[in-house]
Amino acid sequence: MSVINISSNEQFNNILTSSRFVVADFYADWCGPCKAIAPVYDSLASQLTRPNHITFTKINGDQQTELAQAYSVRAYPTFIVFENGRKKQTVAGADPRQLNEVIQKLASEATKSDGAAGDADSGAGSSWLGATVAKGYSDITDQVDAKGLELLNRDNERGEPRVLFDGGKPSGLSGKGKGKAEGKSDWVESDTDEQLMLYIPFQSTVKVHSVHITSFAASGEDNEDEDDDEVPMRPKTVSLYSNRSHVLGFDEADDIPAVQTVEIKPEDWDAKTGTARVDLRFVKFQNVTSLVLFFVDGDGDSEKLRVDRVRIIGDAGEKRAMGKLEKIGDEPGE
Repeated sequence: MSVINISSNEQFNNILTSSRFVVADFYADWCGPCKAIAPVYDSLASQLTRPNHITFTKINGDQQTELAQAYSVRAYPTFIVFENGRKKQTVAGADPRQLNEVIQKLASEATKSDGAAGDADSGAGSSWLGATVAKGYSDITDQVDAKGLELLNRDNERGEPRVLFDGGKPSGLSGKGKGKAEGKSDWVESDTDEQLMLYIPFQSTVKVHSVHITSFAASGEDNEDEDDDEVPMRPKTVSLYSNRSHVLGFDEADDIPAVQTVEIKPEDWDAKTGTARVDLRFVKFQNVTSLVLFFVDGDGDSEKLRVDRVRIIGDAGEKRAMGKLEKIGDEPGE
């Protein structure tokens, strides 16, 4: 059967992770319009399903109440289209024409994306990830407000804060030592000592599950003309603060308890991608409008710290409270 009936949160999250596009039909057994449009949905699914690329699902909202609430389903039927685990479009109501248009457009985009897949490594527009994304979550780095970024104690001869959130592959992957382009690098380094204070505002309220930190500490060969204390280190201790209205000063951070402090161990760094995945206490990072990452120290004795990329993993957008569910197309009392 082309349509997959969802029986648990875990099953649905696994599908969101494994399939590029997912269509979810939220319905209820008592909903007349749901039954009327079901043959149309089933027909589209049978024509367009492509394993691990386009997946069609049905979710009984009365039985899977957590999923209905998580995706703000307020009426039946509601169709939601996901791309790479993130909500892309919603169709509310039993409108066959609108549903057909949305799903046919989805199929067209999927076909185009297949043709462009071979160019994904070429650069612009691609989103590079150096670590695995936790099931049920997605890369929400595009929610970062780049104009509001602040980075204290950075070396001005290196890159600006926005390079940390660039979607392209870091030059460190190719073994390019200094990686400078017109005098600037695609990473940041600390200046007077090993500490960095990074302020990250978001365009919307988000939930943060984990942070991917990439750091390619330059080798001695790349810095043969520099003193040992100038050879940059990878971060070791990172303190996180949420919902601050501005970047914290270093003295200020000492007086404010961090929401969470983590220590990145040597074995946490992926040898190929130079990336460490830092899992957070998810319950502590709900309804987040900004993050402050305080890079406290590094994994050596240098006075320089280097960070190449930061990716934010979680869930974008506010989750509205579960309201009264109504049948779209049915009059009250029917």
